Amino acid sequence: MEDKALYLLALSMIFLMPGPDMILLLQTGAKQGRTAALATALGLAFARACHVTLTALGLATMFKVFPWTFDVVKYAGAAYLLWIGLQMFKSSGASSPAAAENPVASPSLKAAFRRGLLTNLLNPKALLFSSILLPQFIEPNRSSVWEQFAVLGIVLVITGLLFDSIFATASAWVGRWLERSALAQRIQQWLFGTLLIGFSVRLALVQQA
Repeated sequence: MEDKALYLLALSMIFLMPGPDMILLLQTGAKQGRTAALATALGLAFARACHVTLTALGLATMFKVFPWTFDVVKYAGAAYLLWIGLQMFKSSGASSPAAAENPVASPSLKAAFRRGLLTNLLNPKALLFSSILLPQFIEPNRSSVWEQFAVLGIVLVITGLLFDSIFATASAWVGRWLERSALAQRIQQWLFGTLLIGFSVRLALVQQA
């Protein structure tokens, strides 16, 4: 029980830390509404499930055996974050969150899902995080290692999705408030764009442990 509580605490602390995933969610919710932000959250959840699977397969060790693969993923992820940040600067005006709440009327849900998926999937630190955290809660003598990985992975994905859903809903409320002021809309676009560009630079400079 203590291990389970510690695991949930560790996940909660990680998901509450500001990062590119959170910034992307907040910007999407504020500009496009809750439905688009939830689509982004689903993309993030799918990417985390991929990282857990790769960790279980032992592919995270590839970064240590072949360091250049870490750099390839790192620079691809940094370039993608940079591109998203620049797109925020180029965006003119804000979409109506109320209109974005209608899945039929909004053609951008697939794009929102894809942004969430690629933002997390192209972050090698996310895979390394899974490869470091999950094995600490695996007990080889207790039950099947694969089953334990599956349970821990499911908990990780669901916990992340719960936090992301809260951020998505909160950012949509903020978006409705921002509709009253064109200046406030521009400020949030430039703020989130600058933060994502900053995260892209930090990711590009990170060194493998």
